[in-house]
Amino acid sequence: MLDQFSRTELLIGKEAIEKLNNAKVAIFGIGGVGSFVVEGLARAGVGKFIIVDDDKVCLTNLNRQILATHKTIGKNKVDVAKERILDINPKASVETYQEFFMPESKEIIDETVNYVVDCVDTVTAKIELVVRTNKLNIPIISCMGTGNKLDPTKFEVTDIYKTSVCPLAKVMRKELRERGIKKLKVLYSKEEPIKIDETSESSCKNGCICPPETKRKCTIRNQVPGSISFVPSVAGLIIAGEVIKDIIGK
Repeated sequence: MLDQFSRTELLIGKEAIEKLNNAKVAIFGIGGVGSFVVEGLARAGVGKFIIVDDDKVCLTNLNRQILATHKTIGKNKVDVAKERILDINPKASVETYQEFFMPESKEIIDETVNYVVDCVDTVTAKIELVVRTNKLNIPIISCMGTGNKLDPTKFEVTDIYKTSVCPLAKVMRKELRERGIKKLKVLYSKEEPIKIDETSESSCKNGCICPPETKRKCTIRNQVPGSISFVPSVAGLIIAGEVIKDIIGK
């Protein structure tokens, strides 16, 4: 009998479909990259999700985030993501955490999680996720920088210690080496970041509907990277593909 995953089953088989249905994946950060990770996983049949993000949908998210529409501006991203997942697959299970993940955050992942996807912006949070997943022996893939880039064909999946060009990857290599972490699966771009006007304003100005704490973080970052629709989306779908292939053993 046909169902919504029939065509996927033709490609990967019934056993793989069951593996995906039973899998629990935690996605940290559901912005430009993370929202497309969620989309790819939900449409492939992953049955259990943990979604972590503290932001609300902002006007400037419309250029690249699949969760962002004029109807969702001002809504919590985790709530919009949960609704979308359940619209795609009503049988899915979705846990949401509206918080900015940091080392002091409470435990969100445990041994029941099959895979963790890191799409957060801050190095401190990224390192903490790697440390926690290593302790729990949970597979993780971490996204490096996708901002200020225009060529989605330059993305590669590799180990963090084989990366080059990406400034974020350079910082991550140093921090992980100091902590004795010997490997980390990452997605990164070999494209040189495009230099943008350093005097440009933060994306959380000019009337965006963002919570005060988000504006504070944007001020701390000083400058938000430029972005476009087809770069973070490609990154997110590549990551979703890696997660799916690892879960089903392909």
